[in-house]
Amino acid sequence: MQLKPLFAVPIAQLKLPDTERLNVELRNLLLSRETAEHRNPHPSMIVPHGLYESRFDLFAWADAPILKLRQQCWGALSHLIAQLNGYTAADLHRIEIKSHTWFHITRRGGWFGIHNHPMASWSGVYCVDGGRHDPDQPDSGMLRFINPLSIANMYVDAANARLQQPFHTGNSGFRLEGGDLILFPSWLQHEVLPFHGEGERITIAFNCWFPSRS
Repeated sequence: MQLKPLFAVPIAQLKLPDTERLNVELRNLLLSRETAEHRNPHPSMIVPHGLYESRFDLFAWADAPILKLRQQCWGALSHLIAQLNGYTAADLHRIEIKSHTWFHITRRGGWFGIHNHPMASWSGVYCVDGGRHDPDQPDSGMLRFINPLSIANMYVDAANARLQQPFHTGNSGFRLEGGDLILFPSWLQHEVLPFHGEGERITIAFNCWFPSRS
Protein backbone atom coordinates (compact mmCIF):
# COMPACT_ATOMS: atom_id res chain seq x y z
CA MET A 1 0.00 0.00 0.00
CA GLN A 2 1.36 3.42 -0.97
CA LEU A 3 0.03 6.50 0.81
CA LYS A 4 0.21 9.82 -1.05
CA PRO A 5 -0.14 13.19 0.74
CA LEU A 6 -2.24 14.74 -2.03
CA PHE A 7 -3.40 18.37 -1.80
CA ALA A 8 -0.55 19.20 0.58
CA VAL A 9 0.09 22.83 1.62
CA PRO A 10 3.77 23.86 1.73
CA ILE A 11 4.64 25.86 4.86
CA ALA A 12 8.29 26.60 5.55
CA GLN A 13 9.57 27.23 9.09
CA LEU A 14 13.16 28.29 9.68
CA LYS A 15 15.33 30.12 12.17
CA LEU A 16 17.34 32.88 10.52
CA PRO A 17 20.99 32.78 11.62
CA ASP A 18 22.73 35.34 13.85
CA THR A 19 19.68 37.49 14.53
CA GLU A 20 20.16 38.31 18.23
CA ARG A 21 21.77 41.71 17.61
CA LEU A 22 19.61 42.34 14.54
CA ASN A 23 16.42 41.79 16.54
CA VAL A 24 17.54 44.29 19.19
CA GLU A 25 18.12 46.86 16.45
CA LEU A 26 14.80 46.06 14.78
CA ARG A 27 12.91 46.23 18.07
CA ASN A 28 14.33 49.65 18.92
CA LEU A 29 13.66 50.96 15.41
CA LEU A 30 10.07 49.71 15.18
CA LEU A 31 9.10 50.88 18.66
CA SER A 32 10.47 54.33 17.83
CA ARG A 33 8.23 54.45 14.73
CA GLU A 34 5.04 53.26 16.38
CA THR A 35 3.53 56.62 15.51
CA ALA A 36 0.51 58.08 13.75
CA GLU A 37 2.74 58.92 10.78
CA HIS A 38 3.62 55.28 10.15
CA ARG A 39 0.25 53.74 11.11
CA ASN A 40 -1.72 52.08 8.30
CA PRO A 41 -4.37 54.68 7.40
CA HIS A 42 -6.61 52.22 5.53
CA PRO A 43 -6.55 48.79 7.22
CA SER A 44 -8.46 46.07 5.38
CA MET A 45 -9.62 44.52 8.66
CA ILE A 46 -10.53 45.69 12.15
CA VAL A 47 -7.38 46.55 14.10
CA PRO A 48 -8.35 45.82 17.72
CA HIS A 49 -7.10 47.46 20.89
CA GLY A 50 -3.64 46.22 21.73
CA LEU A 51 -2.46 45.96 18.12
CA TYR A 52 -0.52 48.50 16.05
CA GLU A 53 -0.29 47.99 12.27
CA SER A 54 2.10 50.03 10.14
CA ARG A 55 1.92 51.17 6.54
CA PHE A 56 2.87 48.58 3.92
CA ASP A 57 6.22 50.10 2.91
CA LEU A 58 8.57 48.65 5.53
CA PHE A 59 11.06 46.98 3.15
CA ALA A 60 11.40 50.28 1.27
CA TRP A 61 13.03 51.85 4.34
CA ALA A 62 16.76 52.55 4.03
CA ASP A 63 17.62 51.67 7.65
CA ALA A 64 20.43 49.11 7.91
CA PRO A 65 18.49 46.55 10.05
CA ILE A 66 15.61 46.58 7.56
CA LEU A 67 17.93 46.12 4.59
CA LYS A 68 19.66 43.19 6.29
CA LEU A 69 16.38 41.47 7.18
CA ARG A 70 15.00 42.02 3.68
CA GLN A 71 18.06 40.33 2.17
CA GLN A 72 17.65 37.31 4.47
CA CYS A 73 13.90 37.00 3.91
CA TRP A 74 14.18 37.27 0.13
CA GLY A 75 17.01 34.74 0.14
CA ALA A 76 14.92 32.22 2.09
CA LEU A 77 11.84 32.86 -0.06
CA SER A 78 13.81 32.50 -3.30
CA HIS A 79 15.27 29.20 -2.09
CA LEU A 80 11.78 27.90 -1.26
CA ILE A 81 10.34 28.98 -4.63
CA ALA A 82 13.22 27.34 -6.49
CA GLN A 83 12.82 24.11 -4.53
CA LEU A 84 9.06 23.87 -5.04
CA ASN A 85 9.07 24.86 -8.73
CA GLY A 86 12.28 23.18 -9.83
CA TYR A 87 13.81 26.52 -10.83
CA THR A 88 17.45 27.10 -11.65
CA ALA A 89 19.39 30.22 -10.65
CA ALA A 90 18.78 31.54 -14.18
CA ASP A 91 15.03 30.97 -13.78
CA LEU A 92 15.01 32.94 -10.53
CA HIS A 93 16.91 35.79 -12.14
CA ARG A 94 14.09 36.21 -14.65
CA ILE A 95 11.48 36.97 -11.98
CA GLU A 96 11.25 40.00 -9.72
CA ILE A 97 10.03 40.17 -6.12
CA LYS A 98 7.34 42.78 -5.50
CA SER A 99 5.93 43.12 -2.00
CA HIS A 100 3.86 44.83 0.64
CA THR A 101 5.65 44.68 3.98
CA TRP A 102 4.58 45.95 7.39
CA PHE A 103 5.04 45.44 11.11
CA HIS A 104 2.71 44.61 13.96
CA ILE A 105 3.27 45.51 17.60
CA THR A 106 0.94 43.51 19.83
CA ARG A 107 0.39 44.11 23.54
CA ARG A 108 -1.80 42.28 26.05
CA GLY A 109 -5.16 41.42 24.52
CA GLY A 110 -4.16 42.18 20.95
CA TRP A 111 -5.12 39.73 18.19
CA PHE A 112 -5.83 39.56 14.45
CA GLY A 113 -8.77 37.77 12.86
CA ILE A 114 -8.94 35.08 10.19
CA HIS A 115 -7.86 36.33 6.77
CA ASN A 116 -5.75 35.61 3.72
CA HIS A 117 -3.91 37.84 1.25
CA PRO A 118 -5.47 38.23 -2.22
CA MET A 119 -3.33 39.37 -5.17
CA ALA A 120 -0.16 37.72 -3.81
CA SER A 121 1.30 34.25 -4.17
CA TRP A 122 3.58 33.96 -1.11
CA SER A 123 3.43 35.51 2.34
CA GLY A 124 5.71 35.45 5.34
CA VAL A 125 5.93 36.37 9.01
CA TYR A 126 9.21 37.14 10.78
CA CYS A 127 9.30 37.35 14.57
CA VAL A 128 11.42 40.12 16.07
CA ASP A 129 10.24 39.54 19.64
CA GLY A 130 7.74 36.94 20.80
CA GLY A 131 6.94 38.79 24.05
CA ARG A 132 6.76 37.24 27.52
CA HIS A 133 3.75 34.94 27.63
CA ASP A 134 1.77 34.18 30.77
CA PRO A 135 2.74 30.62 31.80
CA ASP A 136 -0.90 29.44 31.85
CA GLN A 137 -1.59 30.63 28.27
CA PRO A 138 0.04 28.11 25.89
CA ASP A 139 -1.79 29.53 22.84
CA SER A 140 -0.87 33.14 23.56
CA GLY A 141 -0.02 35.03 20.37
CA MET A 142 -0.08 31.86 18.27
CA LEU A 143 0.00 32.18 14.49
CA ARG A 144 -2.64 29.65 13.49
CA PHE A 145 -3.35 28.31 10.01
CA ILE A 146 -6.84 27.13 9.14
CA ASN A 147 -6.99 23.71 7.49
CA PRO A 148 -8.38 24.30 3.98
CA LEU A 149 -9.92 20.81 3.89
CA SER A 150 -12.84 21.94 6.01
CA ILE A 151 -15.24 19.44 4.44
CA ALA A 152 -13.05 16.60 5.75
CA ASN A 153 -14.69 17.04 9.17
CA MET A 154 -18.25 16.47 7.92
CA TYR A 155 -18.23 13.06 9.64
CA VAL A 156 -15.82 12.05 12.40
CA ASP A 157 -15.63 8.66 14.08
CA ALA A 158 -12.96 6.34 15.47
CA ALA A 159 -11.56 5.66 12.00
CA ASN A 160 -10.50 9.26 11.31
CA ALA A 161 -10.58 11.14 14.62
CA ARG A 162 -6.84 10.69 15.27
CA LEU A 163 -5.29 10.97 11.82
CA GLN A 164 -1.60 11.83 12.03
CA GLN A 165 0.43 14.30 9.99
CA PRO A 166 0.31 14.94 7.09
CA PHE A 167 -3.30 13.72 6.96
CA HIS A 168 -4.84 15.29 10.05
CA THR A 169 -7.79 17.62 9.49
CA GLY A 170 -7.30 20.08 12.35
CA ASN A 171 -5.72 23.52 12.29
CA SER A 172 -2.01 24.06 12.93
CA GLY A 173 -0.31 26.77 14.94
CA PHE A 174 3.12 28.24 15.63
CA ARG A 175 4.10 30.27 18.69
CA LEU A 176 6.94 32.32 17.28
CA GLU A 177 10.17 33.36 18.97
CA GLY A 178 12.74 35.90 17.89
CA GLY A 179 14.46 34.85 14.66
CA ASP A 180 11.65 32.57 13.44
CA LEU A 181 10.47 32.96 9.85
CA ILE A 182 7.32 31.32 8.46
CA LEU A 183 6.64 31.25 4.69
CA PHE A 184 3.25 30.14 3.33
CA PRO A 185 0.93 30.44 0.31
CA SER A 186 -0.95 33.72 0.44
CA TRP A 187 -4.32 32.05 -0.16
CA LEU A 188 -4.11 30.10 3.12
CA GLN A 189 -6.43 31.41 5.84
CA HIS A 190 -4.68 32.30 9.11
CA GLU A 191 -5.08 34.30 12.31
CA VAL A 192 -3.16 35.49 15.36
CA LEU A 193 -4.68 34.41 18.68
CA PRO A 194 -4.90 36.91 21.56
CA PHE A 195 -1.58 37.77 23.17
CA HIS A 196 -1.62 37.16 26.93
CA GLY A 197 1.66 38.38 28.29
CA GLU A 198 3.98 41.22 29.17
CA GLY A 199 5.99 43.42 26.86
CA GLU A 200 5.47 43.49 23.12
CA ARG A 201 5.05 40.81 20.50
CA ILE A 202 6.70 42.32 17.41
CA THR A 203 6.42 40.74 13.98
CA ILE A 204 7.16 41.75 10.40
CA ALA A 205 4.90 40.43 7.64
CA PHE A 206 5.03 40.51 3.86
CA ASN A 207 2.99 39.58 0.80
CA CYS A 208 4.83 38.94 -2.47
CA TRP A 209 4.05 38.63 -6.16
CA PHE A 210 6.53 37.87 -8.92
CA PRO A 211 6.31 39.51 -12.36
CA SER A 212 8.76 38.44 -15.05
CA ARG A 213 11.57 40.85 -15.76
CA SER A 214 11.27 42.67 -19.08
